[in-house]
Amino acid sequence: MNPDHNRVPTIEDVRAAQQRCNGKVLTTPLLESPLLNKQIGKRLLIKAECLQITGAFKFRGAWSALSSLTQEQLDRGVLAYSSGNHAQAIAYAAALHHTRATIIMPNDAPALKRTNTEAYGAEVVLYDRPGGEDREAIGQELAKQRGCTLIKPYDNTQVISGQGTCGLELAQQLAERRIEKADVLVCCGGGGLTAGITLALEADAPGITVRPVEPVNYDDVARSIASGKRESVVDYQPSICDAIVTPSPGELTFPIIKRSCGAGLVVSDDEALQAIAVAQHHFKLVAEPGGAVALAATLFRQNEILADTIVCVVSGGNVAPDILTRALSRVSSI
Repeated sequence: MNPDHNRVPTIEDVRAAQQRCNGKVLTTPLLESPLLNKQIGKRLLIKAECLQITGAFKFRGAWSALSSLTQEQLDRGVLAYSSGNHAQAIAYAAALHHTRATIIMPNDAPALKRTNTEAYGAEVVLYDRPGGEDREAIGQELAKQRGCTLIKPYDNTQVISGQGTCGLELAQQLAERRIEKADVLVCCGGGGLTAGITLALEADAPGITVRPVEPVNYDDVARSIASGKRESVVDYQPSICDAIVTPSPGELTFPIIKRSCGAGLVVSDDEALQAIAVAQHHFKLVAEPGGAVALAATLFRQNEILADTIVCVVSGGNVAPDILTRALSRVSSI
């Protein structure tokens, strides 16, 4: 891997990524629902990254990473592993850079995400996640065999920096609303988005606290913040929050998270489904389970959130039709 892709990033890296992403990445809106504010008794704003290109924030990091490669590296192609959102983002960014992409995906990934990844032109190689196969080992071996550049989904300097462009946008949007104090809840797997947003807000909105949100059984980041060292998930458990079921916080992301983030929050799959319904009902947004956990924490972890103003990053909207149907059937009960 290019050494510039394998170090803890700085705010200067985030600002450089913003320059490379300018005109290529969408500026997503910050939305508010007066009716939901009244219902929960707090001010809630939604950063709608589900409206980003390829349906998730991941395109920010993918474009940042590929646009930092040399022409020689692009000529050899790129490789990534992902359950779907990083996969689609890398596949499309590779197509725009006229290079080939190979994506290692778990065999239990949503069919929609695999179909979209292939439609963007990438080759998909499946591995047995429930059976315990190691995607990192497979990725390292394939990258060596094919001579291509491995772009990890979160432990990559330029990927984290690209995700940080979301935080730079958010800082500006909050400043325009004169919001100086808030908790920003971020859907968290390996911590790329959480770390990137944290870097940006540390610099441009220091009164804002970032808090990672994870699904039950995958609370490794919350436990790591509490213990001060990287904790891991021991046993793989099925979850509809496929986008964020990672085994541990990243080596590059955790130092940033440890330094500045508030306590983590954890929600259930059922709560994520209810949050999908709320996102559609109040904001007219389509969210996937892993992209809705931050909103779920706002709705169901009120006793753990003291801030009067909450910002939720709805990080992805690539939801399977059957999951969306299950979620929307709950809207009448909310």
